Amino acid sequence: MEEKTTALNAQESETAENQQVTEPVAEQSEAAQNEDQAQEILDEKTDLSEKSLNEILSLFEKMIEKGDQQALYKFAEPIKAAFYKVLRKEKIASGAFVEIGQADTQPNPFEDVEKAFKDLYARYKVSRSNFNQEMQAKKEENLTQKLGIIEAINNLLEKAEDMNHTLPTFRELQAKWKSIGSVPQEKARQVWDQYNRTMEKFYDFLKINKEFRDLDFKKNYEAKVELCMKAEKLVDDKDAVKAFEELQKLHEEWKELGPVSKDKREEIWLRFKEATSKINKRHQEYFTNIKDEHKANLKAKNELCALAEEVVAALEKVEPGQWNSLTKRIGELQEKWKKIGFASKKDNQKVYVRFRTACDKFYQAKRQYYADFKSLMQENLNKKLDLCQQAEKIKDSQDWKKTTDQLINLQNVWKTIGPVARKQSEAVWKRFRAACDEFFTNKAKHFGSEDEKFDENLRAKKALIEEIENYQSQGAESDKAALEEFINKWNSVGFVPFKEKEALQKAYDEALNKHFEAIRDVDAEKKLGRIRRLITDAKTSGRGDRGIRLEREKLLNKFHKLETDIATLENNMGFFAKSANADKLIEEIKQKIEAGRQELKSLEQKIKMIDKEF
Repeated sequence: MEEKTTALNAQESETAENQQVTEPVAEQSEAAQNEDQAQEILDEKTDLSEKSLNEILSLFEKMIEKGDQQALYKFAEPIKAAFYKVLRKEKIASGAFVEIGQADTQPNPFEDVEKAFKDLYARYKVSRSNFNQEMQAKKEENLTQKLGIIEAINNLLEKAEDMNHTLPTFRELQAKWKSIGSVPQEKARQVWDQYNRTMEKFYDFLKINKEFRDLDFKKNYEAKVELCMKAEKLVDDKDAVKAFEELQKLHEEWKELGPVSKDKREEIWLRFKEATSKINKRHQEYFTNIKDEHKANLKAKNELCALAEEVVAALEKVEPGQWNSLTKRIGELQEKWKKIGFASKKDNQKVYVRFRTACDKFYQAKRQYYADFKSLMQENLNKKLDLCQQAEKIKDSQDWKKTTDQLINLQNVWKTIGPVARKQSEAVWKRFRAACDEFFTNKAKHFGSEDEKFDENLRAKKALIEEIENYQSQGAESDKAALEEFINKWNSVGFVPFKEKEALQKAYDEALNKHFEAIRDVDAEKKLGRIRRLITDAKTSGRGDRGIRLEREKLLNKFHKLETDIATLENNMGFFAKSANADKLIEEIKQKIEAGRQELKSLEQKIKMIDKEF
């Protein structure tokens, strides 16, 4: 009776230990074995996104035909995700992709392979459903067997046969219990409690001698110490998930062990419990950190999506020179994306599709731009080749003035034409420039003798300055006529050497100011001088008379406008009444009319100067 009481007390404490351990997860070893077999077909490190649609289809079909439900359950969804990812990429590449919301009027070249995959996936779902039904039936059968073992142990207690027969039978029932798989989840706790109570009753009522019991307690204690050491070692394992999984296996082993002596029972359980708590805490912290990390990663990825979408939105107003910087920007965003970890499973695919869509839109627009740009460059090349041919036709001409204008016009047209391909740009430019250079080289040789004229003009202007300095005043009218004659002579003389120009002009101004400062209109002289220089330049440089013609047109327009203004002022004078204020106003208008007529004379003089020379 004392032995029964001791065993009962020991078993009651042991029950408290076992109640803190969950029912073992069934088929762990079987699942691991199936995963190993799956490696023959698909490795976890295999990058399915790099395979073709037919390769993924073939791989999936082999797995279904093999019938390995554990491997299928693990790999079916990744295969499905990879298939549709590759399908979408190939649709985009072939131009068959249709945005959501758009009518798909184009034939779908991927219809057969997509249908084949859907059929395979339907086969997988049917087989998975059948497998689950079979597993449920198996669990019901396991439940029946375990209930039978509990009943068999109870029968052993009721028969109370001798220990030589009872104990081996009890050990056989224990071994059989361990070999049976899992039961329905809703019955797992109940059947385990029944088994545990039955075990307690067995240890309480089995007439086992003290020596055997102590030996059994010692054996159990040593086994539990070893489990404690294994658990304590897992506390320092860097892989919190792996440590947690290993801990579950240790708990399964702990539950299968019998009780220990009463004086060591609480001590050994607390030791195991402490290690368990530490591992569980690390496991919980790991997933908390993972969750926070997923949130941070999702936020960072959404920010990159927004930045990529901003780049795409700006493409409507993009300048040709901005494509390189925008491409670099998209590349930088993609590099940052690669460095960001995963978001949660439900968010990661969505945010990836958002980012990928923005990038695809950018590169599609870039490809279209460069396709159009290539066509434009070919058009520009054809235009420049045409200019080369025109320049080559006139490069040997000796009509210096006309040909100069033609080549300058061709050069101006050249500047308005856009770029051509880099490998052709230099060659076509050299061809055009060679034709122009040949003409202007010939022209420079022809007009090389003009330098002698500059020296002759210098001597003429020095003589005129000397004549001005020696002039003696002969009255206001004579001085005015003399001034006009000196100015006309000065302007009629051509260019002088550039280094003499400034000193000569200064001497000329000083000579005129000495005798005619009171009546001299410097501004008018400058304008007449400017026109004279335009005329001389057009006649001697061979660059054409375009500039002087534009100047004449501008002067003529100004002349006609001034004539109209004078006529308007003369007409308005007739509307003023005879009064003191009206007389004052009329006098002001007369002064404006007189000033206008003087300006008309000046304009007329300039126009006549141009018409005389051209």
